[in-house]
Amino acid sequence: QVQLVESGGGLVQPGGSMRLSCATSRSIVSIYYTGWYRQAPGKQRELVAALTSDGRANYADSVKGRFTISRDNANNTVNLQMNSLKPEDTAVYYCYVGPVWGQGTQVTVSS
Repeated sequence: QVQLVESGGGLVQPGGSMRLSCATSRSIVSIYYTGWYRQAPGKQRELVAALTSDGRANYADSVKGRFTISRDNANNTVNLQMNSLKPEDTAVYYCYVGPVWGQGTQVTVSS
């Protein structure tokens, strides 16, 4: 079973950028569905962005135009580039590489 290690979280000011990476323990070429989810305090986990192996991307309305999900099959990573960050983007972000979840990484957007 694939293991996931997330990195790139932390504190950023509103309007700033951050890149999250999810390193997997094996090839993701054959894995159809990958995604990033987030969970804010007191809220349910929600989809942020998803990307399939055939290149279909799906984004939450709240992040469209600001976030970009990508897959690096050569390095077995799934990445999330986050731009124009807002305080409401603050949450724990989880990588999902079907059917395994990452441990989560905290993203805090605050001045």
